[in-house]
Amino acid sequence: MAAAKSKTSQCPIARSLDRIGDSWSMLILRDALQGVTRFDDFQTRLGIAPSMLTRRLNALVEAGLMERRPYSTHPPRADYLLTDCGRAFRSVIIALFAWGGDHFAPEGKSLLLVDTTTGAESEPLLIDRRSGQPVTQPRFQFAPGPVANAQLRQRYVATPAQPALPVGTGS
Repeated sequence: MAAAKSKTSQCPIARSLDRIGDSWSMLILRDALQGVTRFDDFQTRLGIAPSMLTRRLNALVEAGLMERRPYSTHPPRADYLLTDCGRAFRSVIIALFAWGGDHFAPEGKSLLLVDTTTGAESEPLLIDRRSGQPVTQPRFQFAPGPVANAQLRQRYVATPAQPALPVGTGS
């Protein structure tokens, strides 16, 4: 799916894109998070060619985001179920939903995220679990971790806008 270089990269973003870095895979995961499990249902909802859907489902299974569970032997059929890793992608989908709604929907809101208990519209916000603060710039920046290689450390060298942080402090 993505460039072979990302397979050897230490960057979590590159590694993630290697597994789900195309729009079809993200849309399949979006629909799976809504409960879709069957090949035909994915195909109908997405309008995707069967050969493309097969490739994307196989890649998602290989990447560990989905698992194939047979439900019929004659003809052979399988459900495609999210793994824990696939279910964890929900936060990425919600972040994309919020970002896209804020920046690429000049006509207004065509989709809402609502609290099913109250019916109130949600306003997604990414926060730091430790501090409870919104993860916004400039307070939160990427910094090399304890196992970062030289290439990754070089990418995140200190700049005037991004002071050097002690390795492994998480702050």
